[in-house]
Amino acid sequence: MSTASIDDVTKQLAKTSVAPIHEVSFKGRGLKLNKAEDAKEIVETIEKSERMTSLQMMGNTMGVEAAEVISKALAKHPEFERARWSDMFTGRLKSEIPIALKHLGEGIIGAGAQLVELDLSDNAFGPNGVQGLVDLIKSSSCYTLQELRLNNNGLGITGGKMLASSLLDCHKSSCAAGRPLALRVFISGRNRLENEGATKLAEVFKAIGTLEELAMPQNGINHPGISALAEAVAVNKHLRVLNLNDNTFTEKGAKAIAKALPKLDNLEVINFGDCLLRNEGAKAIGKVLNEGHRKLKELILSGNEIGSTGACSVAESLEDKEHLVKLDLNANLLGEDGIELVRGAMEAVGKDNILGSFSDDEGSDDEEEGNEEGEEEEAEDDQEGELNEDPVLQVKGQAVTPVKQVSAAEFLAFPSPTKLLGMGQARAAIMKQQLGYEIEDVEKVVETVMRVAAVVRQDDDKTKDAAVECADALLEGVMKREYAASQVTNAILVQLGLIKGEDKKFKPMTDISGPLIVLDHVVQQSYFPKQAREILQAFISKPGRQFEKCSQAQHKLLQTLYAF
Repeated sequence: MSTASIDDVTKQLAKTSVAPIHEVSFKGRGLKLNKAEDAKEIVETIEKSERMTSLQMMGNTMGVEAAEVISKALAKHPEFERARWSDMFTGRLKSEIPIALKHLGEGIIGAGAQLVELDLSDNAFGPNGVQGLVDLIKSSSCYTLQELRLNNNGLGITGGKMLASSLLDCHKSSCAAGRPLALRVFISGRNRLENEGATKLAEVFKAIGTLEELAMPQNGINHPGISALAEAVAVNKHLRVLNLNDNTFTEKGAKAIAKALPKLDNLEVINFGDCLLRNEGAKAIGKVLNEGHRKLKELILSGNEIGSTGACSVAESLEDKEHLVKLDLNANLLGEDGIELVRGAMEAVGKDNILGSFSDDEGSDDEEEGNEEGEEEEAEDDQEGELNEDPVLQVKGQAVTPVKQVSAAEFLAFPSPTKLLGMGQARAAIMKQQLGYEIEDVEKVVETVMRVAAVVRQDDDKTKDAAVECADALLEGVMKREYAASQVTNAILVQLGLIKGEDKKFKPMTDISGPLIVLDHVVQQSYFPKQAREILQAFISKPGRQFEKCSQAQHKLLQTLYAF
């Protein structure tokens, strides 16, 4: 190669190099930024920075007045690109957050900055928070936006639709300006978007067509929303990561996704864990993967009620995936024989070393082929695709009873996740029946709820759903009685070990993470009164040894309590 051509290559590489990030970071400082003077250090640091392309504020809490002065400092930095503001509003009222966000947005817009990244994850601001973002998202400062992270914000359907509308407006005006919005990363998990929110956002993805990473796990989306997303992702041909974990595909949604996959040959990560694909859905996806997707690195299909034929179909489709490093088929319906078949299929294609654990396999379903159509109809009628955990299943008109059904007494004697799920869909009624006349005893009811909640663990959504179902059934009836709010709250605090009860022999549990996770659901329900939330908030916000093992669950519950 000549010297001239080497020089040309060098110059070209220099042009395409990634610009360095000049970040001002206050990450994890635990700053309580209420008044303008509380933000003095931040304002001075921003103003003294000759160049600031990123501001990291995770792990602090910002009020309206502080946001206003920080906004004015931001307005002096037209080079600003990355707003890394996750977990920034703990303890703030719902009325405060949109105003604070609006101020910060005004600073960015006033500077003429061109955002590349906006991260507001883990701020439980709900639809109200989106109102504070609308002006920023619609503005020319977001024409350059590449990464939008809104994970765990409690957006709901309303917030999702509002966000989608703002993004569509931004795309339309950016196109008119000759600078089309080219979003690469969109992350919005745990937001209760459901079908309406997902469908509206699908319009955005379809219009933009530039996504490389899409993550929308745990949003209560079933097949109509999944089908809309499938049509949208088919347009985004550069997509590398597709994560729809813990939604409900059923066969219809799985086939819609399978129809889109051939147009997404750049996929590296597919995460459809806990999506109720079942056998036919797995076969549809296996058939598509057999025809391409050479760049695939991870395939996650755990917890999907997939039988051995569906799992083997997937395994056999992976022979030419030379970059594959992970296949997860755990927590399906394989049984020992099915597991051996899958291992044999993976060994045959030379990839047995990348096969994940089968430690949570739920055993073979001997009726999987004949039963699937009936189960599919049940899921479609329900429109939520809920797993059928009832210990008595209907198969071809006949009752099939498992080897053993767990009773409430057996569970309460030695609680475990397996036993809770083993009680079946009638578990809440069974638990109420077990309490009998003691259903009138507030302390006994709360004690039972806490024993149920104690088996819940982080990221075990199946057990959590079973536990909150029992909690709702037991607490809703109690809360209807006069003076119940203070009695229930007092009993909860005793069970958590945050106050002392009358029983001197009572010993609170050493790990309260499960109860805190279940309480995060309970306090959001209409039957749980405002007074009780305020009392809980006062105690949960105090430091203590009880929270040493469960700081994440404590933080999440506090976010929810402050949001209401």
